[in-house]
Amino acid sequence: QVQLVESGGGLVQPGGSLRLSCAAPSPARSGLILLYDTLGWFRQAPGKEREGVACLSVRDEKASYTASAEGRFTISRDRMNSTVYLLMDALTPEDQAAYYCATDCEMFDVGLVGSWGQGTQVIVSS
Repeated sequence: QVQLVESGGGLVQPGGSLRLSCAAPSPARSGLILLYDTLGWFRQAPGKEREGVACLSVRDEKASYTASAEGRFTISRDRMNSTVYLLMDALTPEDQAAYYCATDCEMFDVGLVGSWGQGTQVIVSS
């Protein structure tokens, strides 16, 4: 298990922006073996299933997004402090959810995630 700690959630007006952070341990291990290969974000709205949002490879920094995030959200990573960020622009009430940081996110499959953070709540409301 990898300890992940999210922060940055809160209340934002429709059309606004918010940046989430996820503090993670360095993925570096001996040789080519990493503690995790990908780090990203899922979200879960009340009464809905948890769904993928964005995922980043720590090997080549390649980012991938689901349709709901493409063009509005940007995932990035600070290698120095092993923190991954999710910048969310043009937020709508449909983006309101608990956002979870996760490892092994490349398939956006909840069942394949290795570790989860505790979640941070995003509320989009005027």
